[in-house]
Amino acid sequence: MAKINQRAGAPASAMLGLGVYRPERVVTNDEICEVLDSSDEWIQTRSGIRTRRYAGEGESLLDMAQIACERALKASGVAAGDIGTVILATSTHVQHTPAAAPMLADRLGSRAAAFDVSAGCAGFCHSLSVASDLVRGGNARYVLVVGVERLSTFMDPTDRGTAFIFADGAGAVVVGPSDEAGIGPVAWGSDGSQSHVITQSMRCDELTPDHPLVVQMEGTAVFRWAPFAMADVAREAVTEAGLSLDDLDVFVPHQANLRISETLARNLKLPETVAIARDVQDSGNTSAASVPLAIEAMVRKGDAKAGDTALLIAFGAGLSFAGQVVTLPPVADS
Repeated sequence: MAKINQRAGAPASAMLGLGVYRPERVVTNDEICEVLDSSDEWIQTRSGIRTRRYAGEGESLLDMAQIACERALKASGVAAGDIGTVILATSTHVQHTPAAAPMLADRLGSRAAAFDVSAGCAGFCHSLSVASDLVRGGNARYVLVVGVERLSTFMDPTDRGTAFIFADGAGAVVVGPSDEAGIGPVAWGSDGSQSHVITQSMRCDELTPDHPLVVQMEGTAVFRWAPFAMADVAREAVTEAGLSLDDLDVFVPHQANLRISETLARNLKLPETVAIARDVQDSGNTSAASVPLAIEAMVRKGDAKAGDTALLIAFGAGLSFAGQVVTLPPVADS
Protein backbone atom coordinates (compact mmCIF):
# COMPACT_ATOMS: atom_id res chain seq x y z
CA MET A 1 0.00 0.00 0.00
CA ALA A 2 1.37 3.40 -1.02
CA LYS A 3 1.94 5.91 1.74
CA ILE A 4 -0.10 9.11 1.38
CA ASN A 5 1.22 12.37 2.78
CA GLN A 6 -0.97 14.77 4.72
CA ARG A 7 -0.34 18.42 5.40
CA ALA A 8 0.23 19.87 8.83
CA GLY A 9 -0.94 23.41 9.42
CA ALA A 10 -0.74 26.04 12.11
CA PRO A 11 -1.09 24.95 15.74
CA ALA A 12 -3.73 27.63 16.29
CA SER A 13 -5.98 29.93 14.27
CA ALA A 14 -7.67 33.28 14.81
CA MET A 15 -9.60 36.02 13.07
CA LEU A 16 -6.98 38.54 11.95
CA GLY A 17 -9.23 41.34 10.71
CA LEU A 18 -12.89 42.19 10.16
CA GLY A 19 -14.62 44.44 7.65
CA VAL A 20 -18.27 45.12 6.94
CA TYR A 21 -20.50 46.86 4.45
CA ARG A 22 -23.83 48.45 5.29
CA PRO A 23 -25.89 49.81 2.38
CA GLU A 24 -26.52 53.54 2.49
CA ARG A 25 -30.30 53.27 2.23
CA VAL A 26 -31.90 53.34 5.69
CA VAL A 27 -35.46 51.99 5.77
CA THR A 28 -37.63 53.00 8.72
CA ASN A 29 -40.59 51.12 10.14
CA ASP A 30 -42.84 53.90 8.89
CA GLU A 31 -41.66 53.23 5.33
CA ILE A 32 -42.29 49.49 5.77
CA CYS A 33 -45.81 50.28 6.99
CA GLU A 34 -46.62 52.21 3.82
CA VAL A 35 -47.29 48.74 2.37
CA LEU A 36 -47.49 46.49 5.41
CA ASP A 37 -50.58 46.59 7.61
CA SER A 38 -48.67 47.34 10.80
CA SER A 39 -47.15 50.18 12.84
CA ASP A 40 -43.78 51.32 14.16
CA GLU A 41 -44.86 50.52 17.72
CA TRP A 42 -46.02 47.00 16.80
CA ILE A 43 -42.78 46.22 14.95
CA GLN A 44 -40.54 47.49 17.74
CA THR A 45 -42.52 45.63 20.40
CA ARG A 46 -42.44 42.43 18.36
CA SER A 47 -38.83 42.48 17.18
CA GLY A 48 -36.92 45.45 18.58
CA ILE A 49 -36.20 46.64 15.04
CA ARG A 50 -36.25 50.40 14.43
CA THR A 51 -34.50 50.61 11.05
CA ARG A 52 -32.79 48.33 8.57
CA ARG A 53 -30.61 48.76 5.45
CA TYR A 54 -31.59 47.87 1.89
CA ALA A 55 -29.17 47.61 -1.01
CA GLY A 56 -29.53 50.34 -3.60
CA GLU A 57 -30.76 49.81 -7.12
CA GLY A 58 -28.03 48.02 -9.06
CA GLU A 59 -26.08 47.21 -5.87
CA SER A 60 -25.49 43.47 -6.05
CA LEU A 61 -24.69 40.86 -3.45
CA LEU A 62 -21.18 40.63 -4.92
CA ASP A 63 -20.72 44.41 -4.70
CA MET A 64 -21.46 44.33 -0.97
CA ALA A 65 -19.29 41.26 -0.37
CA GLN A 66 -16.34 42.78 -2.23
CA ILE A 67 -16.30 45.94 -0.12
CA ALA A 68 -16.55 44.01 3.15
CA CYS A 69 -13.73 41.68 2.07
CA GLU A 70 -11.45 44.51 0.99
CA ARG A 71 -11.93 46.11 4.39
CA ALA A 72 -11.24 42.82 6.19
CA LEU A 73 -8.04 42.33 4.19
CA LYS A 74 -6.92 45.85 5.06
CA ALA A 75 -7.64 45.32 8.77
CA SER A 76 -5.70 42.03 8.77
CA GLY A 77 -2.72 43.23 6.73
CA VAL A 78 -3.08 40.17 4.47
CA ALA A 79 -2.91 40.58 0.68
CA ALA A 80 -5.64 39.12 -1.52
CA GLY A 81 -3.01 37.08 -3.35
CA ASP A 82 -2.12 35.29 -0.11
CA ILE A 83 -5.67 34.04 0.47
CA GLY A 84 -5.85 30.28 -0.01
CA THR A 85 -9.61 29.84 0.25
CA VAL A 86 -12.67 32.07 -0.03
CA ILE A 87 -15.85 30.92 1.74
CA LEU A 88 -19.03 32.89 1.06
CA ALA A 89 -22.06 32.25 3.27
CA THR A 90 -25.38 33.33 1.77
CA SER A 91 -28.95 32.31 1.01
CA THR A 92 -29.60 35.05 -1.53
CA HIS A 93 -27.19 34.49 -4.41
CA VAL A 94 -29.61 34.48 -7.34
CA GLN A 95 -27.86 31.73 -9.34
CA HIS A 96 -27.63 28.08 -8.38
CA THR A 97 -24.49 27.86 -10.56
CA PRO A 98 -21.93 29.34 -10.62
CA ALA A 99 -21.45 29.94 -6.92
CA ALA A 100 -20.79 33.50 -5.81
CA ALA A 101 -17.44 32.78 -4.12
CA PRO A 102 -15.34 32.18 -7.28
CA MET A 103 -16.67 35.40 -8.81
CA LEU A 104 -15.86 37.25 -5.60
CA ALA A 105 -12.33 35.82 -5.55
CA ASP A 106 -11.82 37.01 -9.13
CA ARG A 107 -12.97 40.51 -8.22
CA LEU A 108 -10.42 40.55 -5.40
CA GLY A 109 -7.64 39.43 -7.73
CA SER A 110 -7.38 35.95 -6.24
CA ARG A 111 -7.40 32.49 -7.78
CA ALA A 112 -8.02 30.84 -4.43
CA ALA A 113 -10.26 27.85 -3.94
CA ALA A 114 -13.72 29.31 -3.47
CA PHE A 115 -17.12 27.94 -2.52
CA ASP A 116 -20.47 28.98 -1.07
CA VAL A 117 -22.02 27.76 2.17
CA SER A 118 -25.79 27.57 2.48
CA ALA A 119 -26.65 27.25 6.16
CA GLY A 120 -29.12 30.11 6.45
CA CYS A 121 -28.53 32.51 9.29
CA ALA A 122 -25.93 30.12 10.77
CA GLY A 123 -23.78 30.34 7.63
CA PHE A 124 -21.11 32.66 9.00
CA CYS A 125 -20.45 30.57 12.12
CA HIS A 126 -20.37 27.39 10.00
CA SER A 127 -17.90 29.01 7.61
CA LEU A 128 -15.72 30.34 10.42
CA SER A 129 -15.31 26.82 11.80
CA VAL A 130 -14.43 25.41 8.37
CA ALA A 131 -11.91 28.20 7.85
CA SER A 132 -10.26 27.51 11.20
CA ASP A 133 -9.94 23.83 10.34
CA LEU A 134 -8.45 24.63 6.92
CA VAL A 135 -5.75 26.76 8.53
CA ARG A 136 -4.98 24.24 11.24
CA GLY A 137 -5.07 21.36 8.75
CA GLY A 138 -2.59 23.03 6.42
CA ASN A 139 -4.84 23.30 3.36
CA ALA A 140 -4.81 27.11 3.48
CA ARG A 141 -2.65 29.62 5.31
CA TYR A 142 -5.25 32.36 5.10
CA VAL A 143 -9.00 32.00 4.55
CA LEU A 144 -11.40 34.80 3.70
CA VAL A 145 -14.88 34.27 5.15
CA VAL A 146 -17.80 36.53 4.22
CA GLY A 147 -21.46 36.44 5.18
CA VAL A 148 -23.54 38.48 2.77
CA GLU A 149 -27.26 38.81 2.06
CA ARG A 150 -29.55 40.81 -0.18
CA LEU A 151 -32.77 39.69 1.47
CA SER A 152 -34.78 42.71 0.32
CA THR A 153 -34.93 41.02 -3.09
CA PHE A 154 -36.82 38.06 -1.62
CA MET A 155 -39.43 39.77 0.54
CA ASP A 156 -43.20 39.79 0.21
CA PRO A 157 -43.81 43.36 1.46
CA THR A 158 -47.31 42.45 2.63
CA ASP A 159 -46.26 39.47 4.81
CA ARG A 160 -46.60 40.50 8.47
CA GLY A 161 -44.32 37.61 9.48
CA THR A 162 -41.25 38.65 7.48
CA ALA A 163 -41.56 42.01 5.72
CA PHE A 164 -40.22 44.10 8.61
CA ILE A 165 -37.51 41.64 9.73
CA PHE A 166 -35.02 40.96 6.97
CA ALA A 167 -32.41 43.29 5.49
CA ASP A 168 -29.16 43.55 3.53
CA GLY A 169 -25.45 43.78 4.33
CA ALA A 170 -22.09 42.01 4.40
CA GLY A 171 -19.43 41.14 6.96
CA ALA A 172 -16.06 39.46 6.37
CA VAL A 173 -13.08 38.18 8.33
CA VAL A 174 -9.63 36.90 7.45
CA VAL A 175 -8.74 33.70 9.33
CA GLY A 176 -5.10 32.74 9.64
CA PRO A 177 -2.39 31.25 11.87
CA SER A 178 -1.95 32.54 15.38
CA ASP A 179 0.36 31.97 18.34
CA GLU A 180 -2.69 31.46 20.54
CA ALA A 181 -6.08 29.97 19.74
CA GLY A 182 -8.55 32.68 18.77
CA ILE A 183 -11.34 30.42 17.47
CA GLY A 184 -12.70 27.77 19.80
CA PRO A 185 -14.21 24.40 18.87
CA VAL A 186 -17.54 24.68 17.12
CA ALA A 187 -20.77 23.48 18.71
CA TRP A 188 -23.12 22.81 15.84
CA GLY A 189 -25.90 20.65 14.53
CA SER A 190 -29.26 20.64 12.81
CA ASP A 191 -32.89 19.66 13.26
CA GLY A 192 -34.30 18.78 9.87
CA SER A 193 -37.61 17.77 11.41
CA GLN A 194 -38.31 21.53 11.62
CA SER A 195 -37.11 22.39 8.13
CA HIS A 196 -40.54 23.80 7.28
CA VAL A 197 -40.23 26.59 9.84
CA ILE A 198 -38.05 28.87 7.64
CA THR A 199 -38.16 28.45 3.87
CA GLN A 200 -37.38 30.25 0.64
CA SER A 201 -39.64 28.72 -1.97
CA MET A 202 -40.94 29.27 -5.48
CA ARG A 203 -44.35 30.94 -5.51
CA CYS A 204 -44.62 32.25 -9.04
CA ASP A 205 -48.40 31.85 -9.00
CA GLU A 206 -48.69 34.46 -6.27
CA LEU A 207 -45.76 36.82 -6.84
CA THR A 208 -44.67 38.97 -9.73
CA PRO A 209 -41.88 37.81 -12.08
CA ASP A 210 -39.59 40.26 -10.30
CA HIS A 211 -40.00 38.26 -7.07
CA PRO A 212 -40.09 34.56 -8.03
CA LEU A 213 -38.87 33.49 -4.59
CA VAL A 214 -40.10 34.50 -1.18
CA VAL A 215 -38.83 33.95 2.34
CA GLN A 216 -41.46 32.53 4.69
CA MET A 217 -41.10 31.95 8.41
CA GLU A 218 -43.19 30.61 11.27
CA GLY A 219 -42.04 33.22 13.75
CA THR A 220 -43.76 31.74 16.79
CA ALA A 221 -42.11 28.37 16.21
CA VAL A 222 -38.68 30.00 15.91
CA PHE A 223 -39.22 31.97 19.12
CA ARG A 224 -40.26 28.85 21.02
CA TRP A 225 -37.18 26.96 19.81
CA ALA A 226 -34.21 29.34 19.56
CA PRO A 227 -33.84 30.91 23.04
CA PHE A 228 -34.05 27.54 24.74
CA ALA A 229 -32.32 25.06 22.42
CA MET A 230 -29.53 27.55 21.68
CA ALA A 231 -28.76 28.00 25.37
CA ASP A 232 -27.49 24.41 25.48
CA VAL A 233 -25.46 24.94 22.30
CA ALA A 234 -23.93 28.11 23.75
CA ARG A 235 -22.96 26.34 26.96
CA GLU A 236 -21.36 23.55 24.91
CA ALA A 237 -19.30 26.04 22.92
CA VAL A 238 -18.03 27.69 26.11
CA THR A 239 -17.21 24.35 27.75
CA GLU A 240 -15.43 23.04 24.64
CA ALA A 241 -13.29 26.19 24.66
CA GLY A 242 -12.21 25.33 28.20
CA LEU A 243 -13.84 28.44 29.62
CA SER A 244 -16.78 29.47 31.77
CA LEU A 245 -19.42 32.14 31.22
CA ASP A 246 -17.48 34.33 33.68
CA ASP A 247 -14.59 34.42 31.20
CA LEU A 248 -16.69 36.10 28.51
CA ASP A 249 -16.54 39.80 27.67
CA VAL A 250 -19.06 39.80 24.84
CA PHE A 251 -22.09 37.82 23.66
CA VAL A 252 -22.94 38.05 19.94
CA PRO A 253 -26.08 36.07 19.11
CA HIS A 254 -27.48 36.02 15.58
CA GLN A 255 -29.49 39.20 15.22
CA ALA A 256 -32.84 37.57 14.50
CA ASN A 257 -35.00 39.39 17.00
CA LEU A 258 -34.19 41.44 20.10
CA ARG A 259 -36.66 39.45 22.22
CA ILE A 260 -34.93 36.19 21.22
CA SER A 261 -31.48 37.59 22.07
CA GLU A 262 -32.57 38.89 25.46
CA THR A 263 -34.43 35.68 26.35
CA LEU A 264 -31.40 33.62 25.35
CA ALA A 265 -29.11 35.80 27.49
CA ARG A 266 -31.43 35.36 30.48
CA ASN A 267 -31.56 31.60 29.97
CA LEU A 268 -27.76 31.50 29.96
CA LYS A 269 -27.64 33.60 33.14
CA LEU A 270 -24.81 35.66 31.70
CA PRO A 271 -22.84 37.82 34.14
CA GLU A 272 -23.90 41.47 34.06
CA THR A 273 -20.41 42.38 32.86
CA VAL A 274 -20.97 40.62 29.51
CA ALA A 275 -21.90 43.08 26.73
CA ILE A 276 -24.70 41.84 24.48
CA ALA A 277 -25.03 42.67 20.76
CA ARG A 278 -28.22 44.53 19.83
CA ASP A 279 -27.46 45.51 16.24
CA VAL A 280 -30.83 44.10 15.12
CA GLN A 281 -32.39 47.37 16.31
CA ASP A 282 -30.64 49.32 13.56
CA SER A 283 -29.77 46.67 10.97
CA GLY A 284 -32.64 44.19 11.06
CA ASN A 285 -32.00 40.50 10.46
CA THR A 286 -29.25 40.18 7.85
CA SER A 287 -29.06 36.37 8.12
CA ALA A 288 -25.52 35.13 7.37
CA ALA A 289 -24.14 38.68 7.67
CA SER A 290 -25.63 39.44 11.08
CA VAL A 291 -22.87 38.14 13.37
CA PRO A 292 -19.95 40.03 11.77
CA LEU A 293 -22.10 43.15 11.39
CA ALA A 294 -23.02 42.95 15.07
CA ILE A 295 -19.37 42.59 16.09
CA GLU A 296 -18.44 45.67 14.07
CA ALA A 297 -21.29 47.68 15.60
CA MET A 298 -20.20 46.79 19.13
CA VAL A 299 -16.58 47.78 18.48
CA ARG A 300 -17.59 51.00 16.73
CA LYS A 301 -19.83 52.02 19.63
CA GLY A 302 -17.24 51.08 22.26
CA ASP A 303 -19.19 48.15 23.70
CA ALA A 304 -16.38 45.74 22.72
CA LYS A 305 -12.79 45.89 21.52
CA ALA A 306 -10.24 43.79 19.69
CA GLY A 307 -8.88 41.11 22.00
CA ASP A 308 -12.14 40.61 23.90
CA THR A 309 -13.40 37.06 24.42
CA ALA A 310 -16.75 36.64 22.70
CA LEU A 311 -19.35 33.91 22.40
CA LEU A 312 -20.90 33.71 18.92
CA ILE A 313 -24.10 31.77 18.32
CA ALA A 314 -26.21 31.60 15.16
CA PHE A 315 -29.31 29.69 14.10
CA GLY A 316 -31.74 29.63 11.21
CA ALA A 317 -33.17 27.75 8.25
CA GLY A 318 -32.53 24.05 8.27
CA LEU A 319 -32.93 24.31 11.16
CA SER A 320 -29.17 24.73 11.42
CA PHE A 321 -27.10 26.17 14.24
CA ALA A 322 -23.47 26.78 15.17
CA GLY A 323 -21.47 28.67 17.73
CA GLN A 324 -17.95 29.15 19.04
CA VAL A 325 -15.94 31.26 21.45
CA VAL A 326 -13.56 33.64 19.69
CA THR A 327 -11.11 36.44 20.30
CA LEU A 328 -12.41 39.56 18.57
CA PRO A 329 -10.15 40.80 15.75
CA PRO A 330 -9.12 44.29 14.68
CA VAL A 331 -12.00 46.00 12.87
CA ALA A 332 -11.63 48.16 9.77
CA ASP A 333 -13.10 51.64 9.61
CA SER A 334 -16.23 51.69 7.44
